[in-house]
Amino acid sequence: MEVVFADGKDYDYLVANDHHVTPEMIRRKLEQNEIIVIRDDKQILGWLRYGYLCDVIPYMNMLYIEEKYRRTGLGTRLVEFWENEMKKSGYDKVMTSSDSPEQGQHFYRKLGYRDCGALLLPDEPLEIIFLKSLNQNDRQSFMQNQRSVHG
Repeated sequence: MEVVFADGKDYDYLVANDHHVTPEMIRRKLEQNEIIVIRDDKQILGWLRYGYLCDVIPYMNMLYIEEKYRRTGLGTRLVEFWENEMKKSGYDKVMTSSDSPEQGQHFYRKLGYRDCGALLLPDEPLEIIFLKSLNQNDRQSFMQNQRSVHG
């Protein structure tokens, strides 16, 4: 099992499976190293696509794991790889979001993301915005505050 930045050989799979963006956007994301895949010897098992909120904060736009590989830790491995790459690139925080009816919100909270806002578009479910500090001291301080608030 390997987690790596996607490249040109992953293009056809991503175009066939990521229906949220255009093939041209996938091509640009590949060129900019903004898609990460997890694969075994034979196939891609999932991917993470990201960009930047306001061009300054890394923002995970899509995390997808093939159905039969969900709840096996692959999503966590993808997110941790991405967070480590962002930290190596000098970023101290990352963001993502989840529709309020989706179970993904619980996954992100389990990984240390905290609610920091929401977006409500007409005729759409509430989108919960999450933020995570990549600075260990900030995370420890947050967890201590949470324990003191919740007893």
